[in-house]
Amino acid sequence: MDLDDLAVKPPATDPAEVRRRHAANRAAWNQGAAWYRDANADRVAFLREGGSNLHPVERANLGDLRAWCRSAVHLQCASGQDTLSLLNEGVGRVVGIDIADAHIDNARATSAALGAPATWYRCDVLDTPHELDGSADLVYSGRGALNWLHDLDGWAAVVARLLAPGGILHLFDGHPFIWLLDPDATGYAFLGIGYFDHAEASTGWPDEYIGDLGIDEADIAEKHERLWNFADIFAALAGAGLQIRHLGEHAEGYWQEFPNLDESLRGQLPLTFSLVAARAGETTRWPGPAHGGSAASGT
Repeated sequence: MDLDDLAVKPPATDPAEVRRRHAANRAAWNQGAAWYRDANADRVAFLREGGSNLHPVERANLGDLRAWCRSAVHLQCASGQDTLSLLNEGVGRVVGIDIADAHIDNARATSAALGAPATWYRCDVLDTPHELDGSADLVYSGRGALNWLHDLDGWAAVVARLLAPGGILHLFDGHPFIWLLDPDATGYAFLGIGYFDHAEASTGWPDEYIGDLGIDEADIAEKHERLWNFADIFAALAGAGLQIRHLGEHAEGYWQEFPNLDESLRGQLPLTFSLVAARAGETTRWPGPAHGGSAASGT
């Protein structure tokens, strides 16, 4: 990848521009979710057999969900496989929020086929209904979620109001550092983008993920992403009255971030991070990560 190929944008600071970029992402994901729709039958079969899409890092951090999590709200839930996996892990009921109509249609079809105790809302995460306030033992998010948001303070405020007393946020997502690296290189090569204020626009999807949409290039919706670094994330959560209870940096990824990377180089850099936050002063029901402690750690 060449830096000249990136449509670098200034960060969205005006609320109207934030909403414009989110609306553009809604259109782009409505196109991309066709790929998920084609997998609906496989998703139903996987979940019906008790399958779970939780990543090993998430499972280690969250512990036995049956023991402490009655209700979970999944922000940016896509087509619901991760959300419904929480039920198979022992959560009592789940709620999924996503901006894309097609994703929510897929999620509703899947949960209906399973008879699962799940409720779905099609809305911008910033507009998560207030009827859900105080309902979540777990607010669950990640795996390519934060980069689609252009108002992190607004997101953190939603997380804070959703949490029940003693509830936690669990976030597992791509490490902000990997934004700086060329995903197509065979070694670790810097792209030259800014770590502190990078935002970009693009069209289309990587071949390793959704790939060809099967529509004319002129009709492909533009999508908007934002690099949020740890300082951004910590400031947003603290501003919403939340405290960080765990931070982990992990060599494990959740997709093929660097498909051409020399195998000898894998495991040298963090590909993902995990974070747990709770309302300040609250005693959580969450048991803590299986690998012990709540300080920054690697897995």
